Amino acid sequence: MKNNGQADTSIKTVNNILKIISKHADLNNPETVQQFIANLQRTNTYKNNLCKTYLKYCRHYEIKWTKPKYTPDTKIIKIPTKEKLEMLIATAGTILSIKLQISMETGLRPIELCNLKVKDIDLEQRTIYPTTAKHGASRTLKISNSLRDTIQNHINKNKLNLNDKLFKGTPTQYGNNYREMRNRLARKLHDPSIQTISLYAFRHYFATTLYAKTKDILLVKQQMGHKRIETTMIYTQLQNYNEDEWTCKTATNVTEATALIETGFEYIQDIDGIKLYRKRK
Repeated sequence: MKNNGQADTSIKTVNNILKIISKHADLNNPETVQQFIANLQRTNTYKNNLCKTYLKYCRHYEIKWTKPKYTPDTKIIKIPTKEKLEMLIATAGTILSIKLQISMETGLRPIELCNLKVKDIDLEQRTIYPTTAKHGASRTLKISNSLRDTIQNHINKNKLNLNDKLFKGTPTQYGNNYREMRNRLARKLHDPSIQTISLYAFRHYFATTLYAKTKDILLVKQQMGHKRIETTMIYTQLQNYNEDEWTCKTATNVTEATALIETGFEYIQDIDGIKLYRKRK
């Protein structure tokens, strides 16, 4: 895998899965592996991932094996509210909070965020030019004024040069630090629902809000760095939000309407001469 140019994270995942299988079956005996996977009380998605990984092993060692068919389960992604994501950001330590804010505003994958260098950020234009993972298309991502200022302070405080990484650490460490902080907050607030908010929820929030604002699935695909439109299409299924997930405002003149649009509100319709706007919470 390394010689074929695959990422270290992919290699680590394959290694971990093969270790799991080898504890319960003989890797050189496909029948025992197939039986172990079949008897697992896990989802078809999980079983399919095990099969795909084991197939790599079989091909490498020229072991004859016909991969069984496990159709991945379809599951709609649950998107947390903006308030809960912002609460997590506010609770995190300085470095972790910057990372989470970037994840929320740009939808960067953890590995893309951890690979960012100072030279990948144009503070004047408020743009980030990440190296896209998973062989996706290159993209340019905008950030807010407040995040730009925070990143600038971080660079100055740590005396970072252009070729320095913006953050130390690996994607795995980023994920571990996030989950530790998230679980502490869940216990403190006695709110177990917080523990269901994954690190990728920040990326998913970015995608759903971008689609809600633009209704442009190709733009979402490009901004997410997806290779296949099918991967992006799932975010079109997340637009039927409950009414309590929206903040509604009204405008009676151009000044009020302009102020709402500048803060991310979307025009819906006119009722009795009053313009209605909404923005996802």
